[in-house]
Amino acid sequence: MSGHHVDEPRWKHDGVRVIKGDQLDPNTAQTPGMYRQAAVNHARVGAQKIWAGTVSIQPNAKTGAHHHGELESVIYVVKGKARMRWGENLEFVAEADPGDFIFVPPYVPHQEINANSDEPLECVVIRSDNEAVVVNLPNVAPAEAPEEVYWIDPIHRRP
Repeated sequence: MSGHHVDEPRWKHDGVRVIKGDQLDPNTAQTPGMYRQAAVNHARVGAQKIWAGTVSIQPNAKTGAHHHGELESVIYVVKGKARMRWGENLEFVAEADPGDFIFVPPYVPHQEINANSDEPLECVVIRSDNEAVVVNLPNVAPAEAPEEVYWIDPIHRRP
């Protein structure tokens, strides 16, 4: 096979990528109460259709009611306990423990909550697009009022 030397550099640098856990990129918008690090995005690896990273959320933090438009989100709980509320009036609730995955479909009104009052919630987050789409829903009362600590990050702003 002549020519495999020509292909080598391209595949070496543009093929499969391993992003070491201690080499994540904190050069992304940061907000009190959360610490986010990007692992997979357009800037780091040229990803076109997904975003992935880690997020650490302080105890008792909660978002306001919102949805993410067409985006799909997957949250993998590494440490702590996550509580999710969703529905037209956030009337449904489920909790997730370490090792659990949470799937949030497009346009579903929801609220994310760190269910623990004494330890951070550490998660891996994967989104189906690089765009940080968030639609706050001021007419939907939060099921659990985020008066103590707001869960704020580049995609979840203070309502």
